[in-house]
Amino acid sequence: MKVRVLGCSGAIARDCRTTSFLIDSDLLVDAGTGVGDLSLDEMRDIDHVLLTHSHLDHVLALPLMVDAIAAQRGRPLQVYALAATLASLKLHIFNDVIWPDFTRLPTPQAPLIEFHAIVRGQTLSIGSKSIEVLPAVHTVPAVGYAVSTASACWVFTGDTGHNPALWARLNQIPVSMLVIETAFSNREHDLARRSLHLSPQALAQELEQIGPGKSYPIYITHTKPAQTPLIMAEVQALESTRPASAGAHDIRWLSAGQTFDL
Repeated sequence: MKVRVLGCSGAIARDCRTTSFLIDSDLLVDAGTGVGDLSLDEMRDIDHVLLTHSHLDHVLALPLMVDAIAAQRGRPLQVYALAATLASLKLHIFNDVIWPDFTRLPTPQAPLIEFHAIVRGQTLSIGSKSIEVLPAVHTVPAVGYAVSTASACWVFTGDTGHNPALWARLNQIPVSMLVIETAFSNREHDLARRSLHLSPQALAQELEQIGPGKSYPIYITHTKPAQTPLIMAEVQALESTRPASAGAHDIRWLSAGQTFDL
């Protein structure tokens, strides 16, 4: 399984793209502004899109991508998300006001997009990949994903606050790599808590739920561009205070353009 980071920023700025991951060549996880760096051929090869939730930084490029490749595809793009997320897309984006309703165009019988409602705990099969829908705790209905092949398991938390159910499940599966958000610095810890995001302080509390004997690389994503250096420093500082007996977490920072062969 090849995972390509198209975008992993919590907002836009020069060289900052919002959340999107390309897995192999056919599966897109979230559709933030990072999708815009794909070629038309690369967009055309995507057959499946998994959305974590309805917020703009995770869905913005979906209508634009479909429009860009519409004439080059002979089959609908398959989009998977919670029913509430799909309803939001229909109401607020694909509503023939903000953007054409591609679930009914060019005809209802042969649309450009087909929506598929998923539920937490469900497992999808896409090619050789098995995708488990993980719980997330956010201000809108949200999920994360565990994408597995015979050799690896890549996990993306999506946007989430305190999430015990996630760790209970991750402690049961063979995680190869975890991508977890840390959107705000500690000086905005209260804002992070209210908006159901993580700060370094909250991240440290979440990571304490990793079960004994479990170890895997942990990649930080979704940092606000203006605060990224501070967030990095705060994560490192908190990690340095962990007791030696507890062992160090393997914490790294995600950046757009990285590719992982798992």
